[in-house]
Amino acid sequence: MSKISIIIPTINEANNLPLLLSDLSNIQKESEIIIVDCGSEDKTIDIANIYGAKVFTSKEKNRGLQLDIGAKNSKGEWLIFLHADTRLNHDWFRKINSYLERDEESIYYFEFKINHKKIIYRVLEILVNFRSKFFKQPYGDQGLIIHRTSYFKNNGFRKLPLMEDVDFLRRLNKKKDLKQLNIPIFISSRKWERTNIFIQAIKNWHFRRRWLRGESLKSIYSDYYKK
Repeated sequence: MSKISIIIPTINEANNLPLLLSDLSNIQKESEIIIVDCGSEDKTIDIANIYGAKVFTSKEKNRGLQLDIGAKNSKGEWLIFLHADTRLNHDWFRKINSYLERDEESIYYFEFKINHKKIIYRVLEILVNFRSKFFKQPYGDQGLIIHRTSYFKNNGFRKLPLMEDVDFLRRLNKKKDLKQLNIPIFISSRKWERTNIFIQAIKNWHFRRRWLRGESLKSIYSDYYKK
């Protein structure tokens, strides 16, 4: 078995994927990299092949389904779920090993950082890391690191087009097993660049509230991706 399987869902990520795969290129002997694409029309799959990733496809644009396809086709003891527009420090793998060798029950996530110099993003980092650490509410863009036994015991990601990370973490039996690593993950600022970050945060909170009250994900999905 490979020690680690890194699972990345994609759709038209040709601009971002080379950067992340470059960050991962020095650990290929200790890991497998799995790309699960859902119909990219750019060079995403070509880039994945160039970097030696294993490529699977999803017939639906559904991130929860993509993540689960990756998990079910993985061979690693540990599963690391990453978004394609994230970046990692050069020494992240060396640092992470000490955690993975001692505790298979915990589910880890990275320290939230935004790949932009604006001061306003430092405020958002503080708020997100506080929420994650003290309220046990990290999200998928922070990277989730799960032992395969724990993943399948908790029934994995469900077939949800969004909120798949919230859904999975809400189903965990022991919230205390969620632990933040003292290792940063750098998240693209693209999702906040078109709007005020606090307005967007309120919108995201409202979307989650709608879902938790039982509203159809189809209508939430339509509003979430409305131009």
